[in-house]
Amino acid sequence: MKKIKIGLLPRIIIAIILGIIFGNILPETVIKIFVTFNSLFSQFLGFMIPLIIVGLVAPAIADIGKEAGRMLVITTILAYAMTLLSGFISYATSDAIFPSIITPGTSMTDISKANDLVPFFTVSIPPLMDVMTSLILSFTLGIGIAYLSTDYLKNVFNDFREIVMKTIKVIIIPLLPIYILGIFLNMAYSGQVFSVLTVFIKIIGIIFLLHIFVLLLQFTIAGVIVKRNPLRLLLKMLPAYFTALGTQSSAATIPVTLKQTIKNGVNEDIAGFVIPLCATIHLSGSTLKIVACALALMIMQGLPYDFPMIAGFIFMLGITMVAAPGVPGGAIMASLGILASMLHFGESELALMIALYIAMDSFGTACNVTGDGSIALIIDKIFRKEKKTNPEEFVEQI
Repeated sequence: MKKIKIGLLPRIIIAIILGIIFGNILPETVIKIFVTFNSLFSQFLGFMIPLIIVGLVAPAIADIGKEAGRMLVITTILAYAMTLLSGFISYATSDAIFPSIITPGTSMTDISKANDLVPFFTVSIPPLMDVMTSLILSFTLGIGIAYLSTDYLKNVFNDFREIVMKTIKVIIIPLLPIYILGIFLNMAYSGQVFSVLTVFIKIIGIIFLLHIFVLLLQFTIAGVIVKRNPLRLLLKMLPAYFTALGTQSSAATIPVTLKQTIKNGVNEDIAGFVIPLCATIHLSGSTLKIVACALALMIMQGLPYDFPMIAGFIFMLGITMVAAPGVPGGAIMASLGILASMLHFGESELALMIALYIAMDSFGTACNVTGDGSIALIIDKIFRKEKKTNPEEFVEQI
């Protein structure tokens, strides 16, 4: 008999439903078992966050930095600019809409301490370094490795990346639904669960509409530059969009994205360079989701924020997202560090961010890969003449 596999999103949905149902039924002692598990898991997660950053970001920067050529630089800058644009659109929209639809006052700290529910015991697992130290270390190592003439250190960090990814895949991701279950058991026990779920539904609806707007804007910009109808260009990319909805993977969608980009008139060599690269460095949809979800949770808890704080977060998020495609479970895993360090999110907030992000993972990935087609159109406009005048140099460059 073929073994039935349940994906991460269905498992998290089941965990949320079970938490809502049993949080009002189970005795306090049973709920405290989950509170104890959550305490231990959050300590382990806090320990792993700096290691996740170093293990994923440093090799990712090293891989990008080893390439050379003007096309790489321009593509990277353009992908980063598109990602920042998406983040700031998300912030502006969320800041304008969320305060009117979200009632402040639901504190995750209050929920985690509801009715004096404390774990049976705790174990302190301090991280090896703080998050900002791990980020700076990752950037320094990544750039340094890229310029080394030897692959020795690069191979070491590639092996370390495999260890980190294995830890995420074998330990963190499988235990995540249990962690979410504990969070919602506690919410239901404290009577806060329905206010949180109401916020979830509102956020998901607004973020979906934002995805559509961002894609229209990206292809409008590309359409103006290449002097073609942006709607036709976008419609031709829909097979990639729907493929990404099913696969939830930018990498798995590359063949379809590449095919549709070439159908949009992009040179095959240029598309073959830009699309795989952007699958790694362009994450407009993911950034949009993370910014909106983070702001919603801050408003819900009445936490102070301002434009400089969120702007700094968006700039750092755009860089950190480089590691995102290599992380099972989505870009949210790569962003946990800066959510904790720059926005001061605790374990409960991070757990809700993960749940919210994964609930919309397909739409974010679809936005990412579809937007790759708009970047390819712009790069094609810039470099196509160069290819005609000096084809050997162009081919060698890519």
